[in-house]
Amino acid sequence: MTILPLLDFAAVFIFALTGALVASRAQLDLIGFSVLAGLTGVGGGSMRDVLLGRDTVFWIAEPTYLVVIGAAAVFIFFTAHLVESRHHWVLWLDAAALAVAVPAGVGVALALDAPPPIVIVMGVITGCAGGLMRDVVANEVPLLLKQGEIYATAAVAGAIAALIMPEVELGGFGPLAVCGIVTFALRGGSLMFGWKLPVYRARPPRG
Repeated sequence: MTILPLLDFAAVFIFALTGALVASRAQLDLIGFSVLAGLTGVGGGSMRDVLLGRDTVFWIAEPTYLVVIGAAAVFIFFTAHLVESRHHWVLWLDAAALAVAVPAGVGVALALDAPPPIVIVMGVITGCAGGLMRDVVANEVPLLLKQGEIYATAAVAGAIAALIMPEVELGGFGPLAVCGIVTFALRGGSLMFGWKLPVYRARPPRG
């Protein structure tokens, strides 16, 4: 198995865990857990594959991804009550998933010889779309849209890092590894140290 399917499997599993944890916060049944886990797990990758015009969406070509989602949903359904702060776990697991999914999106786009702007967009979509769907369906404020949150910015920076690294002769899987490290460093740093982006503040009208 090549690195790209492995990245997709890891991203699907970790994102599915976050979806199931959000379902536990909403006190849903096992079907609800599975729906949120599936939506979060494959949402970004599905959008990526459709936009890139791949022959078959990745989880349709390899249904094992659905087994991974189901396992994540069942696991969280029976263990969520053991977690002291589910929101805390959602944030950190989401950061880990972002650091895997962005390189997966970047790698797929690069494999299809997409131009740099599309590579960046596909990295962001793969990393962010599933979590956005999860939060909207669960009626929560999306992490992507919270004031000053370093989320999509981390994905953009990671994707750009992957594009820059080949220019300094770091070939092979190095660019995708750097992509994941940069993405996690920024997102994890924002959670640990409270880093925020400046937000727009409307000025009162003069006169």
